[in-house]
Amino acid sequence: MKILLCWIGNTDLVCAERDSPDNLGPIVQALAIEQYARVVLLDNYHDARVGPFLDWMQRKVGVVPEVHQAHLSSPTAHKEIYSAARQLVLQTQAAWPNAKLTFHISPGTPAMALCWLLLAPVCGARVIESSREQGVREVNFPFEISAYFLPDKDLARLATVPSSTQAAFKDILFASEAMQRVVAQAQHVAPRDITVLIEGESGTGKELFARAIHEASPRADGPFVPVNCGAIPAELIESLLFGYKKDAFTGATKDTDGFFQAADKGTLFLDELGELPPKAQVALLRAIQEGAVARVGDTRASKVDVRIIAATNRNLLSEVAEGRFRSDLFYRLAVACLTLPPLRERSEDVALLLDAALAYANRELSLHGHRNNKKFSDSAKKALLSHSWPGNVRELYNTVMRVALWTPGEIIDADSAKQSLFALPQHQQPILDRPLGNGFTLEGILGEVARHYIDRAMRDSNGTKSKAAELLGFNTYQTLSNWIKRYGI
Repeated sequence: MKILLCWIGNTDLVCAERDSPDNLGPIVQALAIEQYARVVLLDNYHDARVGPFLDWMQRKVGVVPEVHQAHLSSPTAHKEIYSAARQLVLQTQAAWPNAKLTFHISPGTPAMALCWLLLAPVCGARVIESSREQGVREVNFPFEISAYFLPDKDLARLATVPSSTQAAFKDILFASEAMQRVVAQAQHVAPRDITVLIEGESGTGKELFARAIHEASPRADGPFVPVNCGAIPAELIESLLFGYKKDAFTGATKDTDGFFQAADKGTLFLDELGELPPKAQVALLRAIQEGAVARVGDTRASKVDVRIIAATNRNLLSEVAEGRFRSDLFYRLAVACLTLPPLRERSEDVALLLDAALAYANRELSLHGHRNNKKFSDSAKKALLSHSWPGNVRELYNTVMRVALWTPGEIIDADSAKQSLFALPQHQQPILDRPLGNGFTLEGILGEVARHYIDRAMRDSNGTKSKAAELLGFNTYQTLSNWIKRYGI
């Protein structure tokens, strides 16, 4: 029994309204080519156009589909989309256990297509796409799963990994569930030769994860080549990534390999990927797709065998939406996506990291003649535990090294710990004690509060309005948009 599942897309609704004989839209086009015992559609429109579309579909291909309502805060709200699609899949499999599922990824938004791709390997579904130019065709992708959206209860399956894989992650210290989840995801994708995208704030340990994934992979004996994309001048990016031929430009005195050639049979780690300019994004996409690079000044491309792990402190989906990052490059890289939580969201790990950082500081200082084995007093540790660590793990390690360096005795006290912390400057006057009159306006005060908390929520949610709205206690992201507009944020 074959069942087709997909979202209702705007293109399908438009085609029904125009009733063009040569443009059936993705859903009807697929049904005209292949028969299915059942067709199950997800509808997030809930408007008057859906009914006429369903009638039109029945006239065109004789199919009466099942329609399930999905309530989304945004057509790009990945987790909501994933949840709705996964719930539908589970319901369908429960009703027809032996059915063969097909997911149609062309109707709907790119976020909807991505979530179908993530679900397909888990439930053994077939994936198709359609277009007017190329018709209907099956989609085959060389990856097993991206654990980024994997439900919590499936983590047990990911956690069963070989001891050699676990050993590669020994330097990643954690006790929190948030880190347990992301480490399990990383261990799962490490042995599979697929591209990995690591997102997270600065200082969360993206390169540490990239190295662990490399060490747990079949490429562990090959080179690990880290590249900071944000530190390369735009005019030099292609020559450094792909190499250059002698006399290709002034100063090119010999044929020179680039980072891709240096990483052959190993892993190329592209840090700060979001900083790449548009021209370099095009060149990188071509190199990844073709598995070959041409040196600057050379007309021939040479094959390279490289696994790409990319990292960024930006939200690349937001960058794609704003037109600053190519969507095709994002989807090429985002086969397996890992999001590292900031330290403020893994408070259970701070005590563990403080002890590890102090042990590291003691080892480093002993190499330079410092013989005292430093220890935290209870009050010092309490002071450090209460810090918010905006610079994440990097800030924590540097802070502990600093306080250990400046403490003459063996015991680090609370005053020394507090003095080692960098406090963010506070320029605002206290909100509740402003003098009335002389230009005071209540609206102005409320605006300051709104701007402060909305800015924090947008940063904590990596620019995702629906998540920021939830953090602020708003019922919908539209309410947040109204506040942003009201206060000129």
